[in-house]
Amino acid sequence: MSYETDEEKVEAIKKWWKDNGLSVIAGAAIGLGAIWGWRLWIGHQESTASQASLAFEQLMINAADQQAEAVAKQVKRLEDDFGSTPYSALGELVAAKSLYEAGQAKDAMATFQKAIDTAPDPAIARLAAVRLARLQFAENQLDAAAKTLDQYDVSPAFAGEFAAVRGDIAAARGDLEAARAAYQRAIESGSSLSQLIRLKLDNLPAAG
Repeated sequence: MSYETDEEKVEAIKKWWKDNGLSVIAGAAIGLGAIWGWRLWIGHQESTASQASLAFEQLMINAADQQAEAVAKQVKRLEDDFGSTPYSALGELVAAKSLYEAGQAKDAMATFQKAIDTAPDPAIARLAAVRLARLQFAENQLDAAAKTLDQYDVSPAFAGEFAAVRGDIAAARGDLEAARAAYQRAIESGSSLSQLIRLKLDNLPAAG
C-alpha cells in the first residue's frame, strides 16, 4: 500500500501502533527479561561454584590435618549446599580416603560407592569405582574388586587404571598370563601409574 502524503503515513503508523504496540512492548519485555534472567542464572552458577570450591579446599585442609569430625561436617555441607556440583562427589572421595587411613575400610568402601551412585559427572564416578576396586583388592576382597571392575569399566579414559587393578587381581590369583596381559594393557592405555605397573610386570615370574 502506498501513501500520497506524509499525513497519511503518520496516520497509518499511529493505527499500526494502536493495533500492535502492546504486543511489541510485551515482546521486548519478555526478551529483556529472558536476558536478565539468563545473566542472573549465570551469576548464580558462578557464585555457587566459587563457594563450593572454597568449601572443598577447606575439606582438603581438614583431611590433611586428619580432623575426622571436621571432614565429616564439611562433606555434609558439600552434599547439602552443593550437591549438584562435582565438588560434592569429590568430597566423598576425600572422605573415603580419610576413613580408610583411619582404619575404617568398610565405611570407606560405602563412601566410594555413594560417590559412584551420586556423582553428577561420569568421570568422577569412574574414578570412584577405580578407587573402590583398589581398596577392595587391598582388603583381599578379590571377587568384589573384580565385580566392581566388570560393572564400571565402561570408559576408555579410565581403561588403563581398570586394567592395572585387573592385573593385580590376576597376579594375586596366580594367573600370571592374565596379569601380564592386563599390566601391558594398562601401560599401553596410559595409566597414571605406568612406572609402577612396569615394575610389577618386570617382577612377574617368567612364563614357564
